Amino acid sequence: MCGIVGIVGQQPVNQDIYDSLLLLQHRGQDSTGIATAESNGVLHQAKAHGYVREAFRTRDMRSLLGNSGLGHVRYATKGKASNEEEAQPFYVNAPYGIVLVHNGNLTNTRELTDELFHRDRRHLNTSSDTELLVNVLANELQASITGLELGPDEIFSAVARLHERVEGSYAAIALIAGHGLLAFRDPFGIRPLILGTRKAENGRYEWIVASESLVLENGGFEIVRDVMPGEAVFVDLEGHLHSRQCAADPKLIPCSFEYVYLARPDSEMNGISVYEARLRLGDRLADTIAKYTPRHAIDVVMPIPDSSRPAAMQVARKLGLEYREGFYKNRYVGRTFIMPGQAVRKKSVRQKLNAMSSEFKGKNVLLIDDSIVRGTTSKEIIQMARDAGAKSVTFASAAPPVRYPHVYGINMPSRHELVAHGRTIPQIAEELGCDYLVYQEVEDLRDAILEGSDVEDLDMSCFDGRYVTGTVTDEYLAWVEGSQES
Repeated sequence: MCGIVGIVGQQPVNQDIYDSLLLLQHRGQDSTGIATAESNGVLHQAKAHGYVREAFRTRDMRSLLGNSGLGHVRYATKGKASNEEEAQPFYVNAPYGIVLVHNGNLTNTRELTDELFHRDRRHLNTSSDTELLVNVLANELQASITGLELGPDEIFSAVARLHERVEGSYAAIALIAGHGLLAFRDPFGIRPLILGTRKAENGRYEWIVASESLVLENGGFEIVRDVMPGEAVFVDLEGHLHSRQCAADPKLIPCSFEYVYLARPDSEMNGISVYEARLRLGDRLADTIAKYTPRHAIDVVMPIPDSSRPAAMQVARKLGLEYREGFYKNRYVGRTFIMPGQAVRKKSVRQKLNAMSSEFKGKNVLLIDDSIVRGTTSKEIIQMARDAGAKSVTFASAAPPVRYPHVYGINMPSRHELVAHGRTIPQIAEELGCDYLVYQEVEDLRDAILEGSDVEDLDMSCFDGRYVTGTVTDEYLAWVEGSQES
């Protein structure tokens, strides 16, 4: 999972890009990058490991000249998280010069790699699917050029052919030197991308595309709409917006895990408030808890901060139980779910959370978390509650059991890493060490997120094994598991 932003302004955009990436930091902490473009076509770029606030120095910001730009925060789903060569943006120098950032995961990387080398004669330096994507775009743009000019028609034709070649999930933003900014979304809209605008002091309009709506609102942009599945939008150097549907059969099937965990609660995606979706998840989870857990087994409800807090509040309200904050969170440790490697995740849990004994001692506690993936964090948290004096521990997940790999941009590639794979709920409870374990029902997850919206379906592949693109095979899953580093 990653966070991306692109801006076309009427003044230098380096600070706006930087500020936007700070707001998207929760979507990735492995590396970050910014690229800008001057009107004469000169591109500038800076990228580094770690957090946004640590990666860029004053000298970097001064070098990022231009009124258009894009940025990226990375959470590795493939390759080595510490490999600087995998940090985005990626750049190719022909045609024109293109720099691109990408949020998602391509599922036909083997086929694309072979095509690019043998047919398109393009060289790749890394295993990153973002490098694949920018080279496919560059090749199709090259094929679209019929004369000296590159206009919206040629650009949209290139994106249409890209859709025909590329499989998987992708929300992408690209700067085309001397021409403008292009953004496009996969034909299923799995990964989010939101368009906004604001009026500059000179009266002309500035444009932004970003992964989450909070970036737009914080920057003083008005939300225009979501970029539609399969759609491409292009903003030229004069600030004129062009858009076109470039996919043959687009369908909106966004990723359910955005609403469960990844997105900030103050964002809205595909017309659905993340915060309100999490409240509804809590309402439905409360019914399931009441069905499967003895009432006398719970004295108090506690969230695992931060993303489970809305669901926990609703569980407590609906069950008529006391809501308490038993864990204090260290804000200076990254999100454990998106940390690479089991050993790093396990070590970071106790660095991130501290259990306050006064809230646990002698109580039957119900702990609410947004999801249970590998079980590493959950197991440590349950033991922390016991060490703090809890009489019993009931653990509830606002999401269903994660039983299948997620191949659309979230680091859940191997079935053997998933604590729910091949286990019954009692077996999972024994593995985690809790007295009772309750999961959200799959249908309740779908209904809670979609309630009141125009969206008709969700990608819930990690819960139900249904891969919405229809191109994910058992052979592919086995290859991903075999090639993924532990």
